[in-house]
Amino acid sequence: MSLTKLFGHNVSFDNQSVLVTGGTGSFGKTFVDYLLKKHSLKRLIIFSRDELKQFEMQAAYPREKYPNLRFFIGDVRDPERMRMATKDVDLIVHAAALKQVIAMEYNPFECIQTNIMGAQNIVTAALENNVKKVLALSTDKAAEPINLYGASKLASDKIFTAANNLSSKDGPKFSCVRYGNVISSRGSVVPFFSELIAKGTDHLPITHEEMTRFVITLDQGVSFVCAAIEVMRGGELFIPKIPSVRIMDLAEAMAPELERRVVGIRPGEKLHEVLLPAAAAHVSLETNEYYIIKPELAYQEYEAPVSPVFEPVDPAFSYASDNNPKFLSVPEIRTVLGDLGLF
Repeated sequence: MSLTKLFGHNVSFDNQSVLVTGGTGSFGKTFVDYLLKKHSLKRLIIFSRDELKQFEMQAAYPREKYPNLRFFIGDVRDPERMRMATKDVDLIVHAAALKQVIAMEYNPFECIQTNIMGAQNIVTAALENNVKKVLALSTDKAAEPINLYGASKLASDKIFTAANNLSSKDGPKFSCVRYGNVISSRGSVVPFFSELIAKGTDHLPITHEEMTRFVITLDQGVSFVCAAIEVMRGGELFIPKIPSVRIMDLAEAMAPELERRVVGIRPGEKLHEVLLPAAAAHVSLETNEYYIIKPELAYQEYEAPVSPVFEPVDPAFSYASDNNPKFLSVPEIRTVLGDLGLF
């Protein structure tokens, strides 16, 4: 599939109240911009703890033009603030997290407070205020994790998917989406390489010559979240079918004339990432565009969405960045980066 192809959906957010945690982050800003341009919401709440980023967003979306937009300064660690922020909310999209792998290895208490306890606070607030749907953003690092960031997001995934067992049949529904590296985000190697190239570097540092990664754009991430919101029944973990890139191909696409120097894999880093581990294949379904990992522990029988049609995956199936059937070629990488204004 093309890296610029969006996921199909027909979900409408018209006349709904939507809360976006981490709403001033890369995903949050892209999602907010989409909601404001494409839907007539009753209320859109930007929830984050960064007052400067909120100030900057308020300047971009003036109150007189966007009267339905609200800005809440708060932290997902604060259960009382979450209860207050989620009153009369129909949908929560949870994008707030501490994400830097090495920083989380060094600051484990902080990682747990935000990524795990924050997830619990959102679930509790959503149950108390009877929010209709909650969709949490996860990461490929949560599948077979080897670092604390991934482990904390796996715990977060379990909290959200298990929350359906705390809800009534007609109560809040909780699901997760899991995808790979956002190619233009701060955590991606692309901005790092671009900065080095702009500064006139004579080489690009390569952690390992065989390293691969899943890649997705911010716009794709937003459209995939919308697709998941449309069909979610509660308890699922949604995984998009997206391409992989080889780090050496990425370096070739961005700076073919530069030397590559292998610097070694960093602490907590994998050679290849996994989105759907083989251990979950027996409870996984697929469509042409994405996979679903069904809830394994559910007090209510899980019913897969009727449309699109889902089929079981092979019992031995796994979905990793090195066994992905679709890799972007060097010319395709250049085209994608050019389309995104990154090259």
